[in-house]
This record gives sequence, structure tokens and C-alpha cells, in this order.
Amino acid sequence: MSVQDSRDRRARWTERLLAEGRDPDPRFSLANERTFLAWIRTSLALIAGGVGLALSGHLLAGPLHHGLAAAFAAVGALVAALAFRRWLRTERALRRDETLPPPVLAPLMSYGLAAAAVVVLLALLFTR
Repeated sequence: MSVQDSRDRRARWTERLLAEGRDPDPRFSLANERTFLAWIRTSLALIAGGVGLALSGHLLAGPLHHGLAAAFAAVGALVAALAFRRWLRTERALRRDETLPPPVLAPLMSYGLAAAAVVVLLALLFTR
């Protein structure tokens, strides 16, 4: 794919988005962007947690150590991808003056991180 094709493709999705509905109050679009950036920070923290686990070989046993590190990094990548999807769906709803989509990422993240924290805690307690 050439650079021009990439630019054309990027322009197409933004043009499609801007063609829908009407411009919402800028405060709402900016709040949506801040939420997107918060999800991106969360994904970076998860990826950093995975890297930290990968580098801390002495804390956990072998397979569990690598599995948790990979899981944290993979979940971080997934959150980054889903964050854009969430931003786009919310921006479309704002432009169409529709009800905002429910937060699918929030419960998944809270329950998933709670489960991961329990696994890490148990692993730390039982591997010492």
C-alpha cells in the first residue's frame, strides 16, 4: 500500500464520519477524545505491566511468569484497539444525536484486572 493510498483511506473514514448528522457541541467531542486517551493510557500501562512481568524473572515460576506477561501485553493491545472502536461509536452517536453506546470496555477491564490481580497474588504467595 502506498503512502497516497493510506492517506486516501484515512480521509475516507473521516469524511464518512463527518458526513453523518451534524457537528456536536465541541465539549462533547473533546470529552470523548479525553476518554479515548484515558483508555490508551490504560492499554500502555497494561503493556508496561506485561513487560515488567517479563523482566522480573525471579518473582514468579517459569510458565506462569511468561503466560501472565503475555496476557497483560495482549490485553493492552486489545484495549488499544477497542478504545478506537469505542471512540468512533460514541462520536457517531454524538453526531446523530442518539443515545450513547453502553461502556463495554469498562466491565471487561474491571473484572479482568481483578481476576489477573488475584492470579498474580496467589502466584506470589504460593511460589515463595
